[in-house]
Parts: sequence; C-alpha cells; structure tokens
Amino acid sequence: MAKATSAAPRRKRDAEQTRADILQAALEEFSNMGHSGARVDRIAARAGISKPMIYDYFGDKDAIYAASLREAYIQIRRGEADLDLDPDQPERAVRELVRFTIDHYWRKPWFIRMLNNENLLGGDTVRSLHDAAGIQSVFVTRLEEVLRHGESQGHFRRKVDPAEFYIFVASICYFPISNMHTLRAVFAVPIDDAWIERWGNEAADMVLAYLRDPREAG
Repeated sequence: MAKATSAAPRRKRDAEQTRADILQAALEEFSNMGHSGARVDRIAARAGISKPMIYDYFGDKDAIYAASLREAYIQIRRGEADLDLDPDQPERAVRELVRFTIDHYWRKPWFIRMLNNENLLGGDTVRSLHDAAGIQSVFVTRLEEVLRHGESQGHFRRKVDPAEFYIFVASICYFPISNMHTLRAVFAVPIDDAWIERWGNEAADMVLAYLRDPREAG
C-alpha cells in the first residue's frame, strides 16, 4: 500500500514536468518559426518526448500553439506576481515593474516573438483563450492599487488608467528589444546586458516623470 501511495505523486509530477517541457519547446519552436513554419516533430525533439504524446497532451498543432501562447502570458504574469509592488512605496514599485519588464523581454526573447507572430495572425488565437482576460486582471488590479496610492500621496497625476499605463511601460521596454537588430545596424547602438540595464533605469525615470504630479515639477 505504501508503495502505491508514493507512486501517485511521482506520476503527477512527471506529467506536470512533461507538460511544462512541451510548452517550453513549443514556445521556442513557434517563436522561431512562426505558426506556419513550426513543426510538431521538432517540438517533440526539443521536449525529448514522442510526437504522439504531444497530441495526447494538447491535441492538434493549433491547440499546441494556443497553449504555448497562453503559457507566454502565464510566465510573465507569474514573474510580475513575485514583484514587491508595495502600494505604500509607489515610486519604488513602478521602478521595479519597469526594470522587470525590460529584463523579461531581454532574457526571454521568445515572448516578444510570440506576440509579434500572434499580431501578424490578427490576434485570433489570443481572442479564443477563454481565460485571457483573467490572466491579466490580477496584475492590473495590483497595479491600480499602486497608482491609486501614488495619487493619494500626491506623487502621481490623477486618473491614470492601469491598463493604459501598462501599455505605456511595455512600449518603452518592447521597442529596443523587438528592433534590436535594425537599431544596432542603423544607429550602432550596443544593445547588450549593460545597455539593457541602463535603459531600464532611464526608462523608469521617464515613466516616473510622466506619473508625477505636474505641481511637483514646478
């Protein structure tokens, strides 16, 4: 009896790990090759499992793509959930968010490529994800609390919509990484670890300057 009891959690862990391996392999394949160029056999090879097992876990290629796109959002939201976004220290919280965002884009380049691919496809798959809004909502609620406290303390300007503010932050962080190859070629910008760290700090300064109450600027 004891042996059977200990085997069940092990099977669960193995299944969870296999699913995670498939999703990570799919993220890399779809982000590199796009939806049309991606191949399930290469995803299987990356994950170190059989092709039929992938179909058992997720279904057809479209379902695998949808699951990997969802995973891309899950991973960034999971990272944001670990941030110390203390509403009582709103400026520090905003700075931490900006630096995390650009670091995530830089360290996980498949995230930007997945979003680029999905936008090229018209966003049909992300609209089909039944819990897409829910994945974002928890973080937006936390960010709204930070912005509200910043406003109440007199540091931030009023009526800053949290979703639109996040788009603002993402835009500043997104562009230099999504366009790093052309920026390097045209402007000879050394987009590397040191440059990303500096850009993250300066981007945080810009975002905070935007948020601060105009009365403080005088």
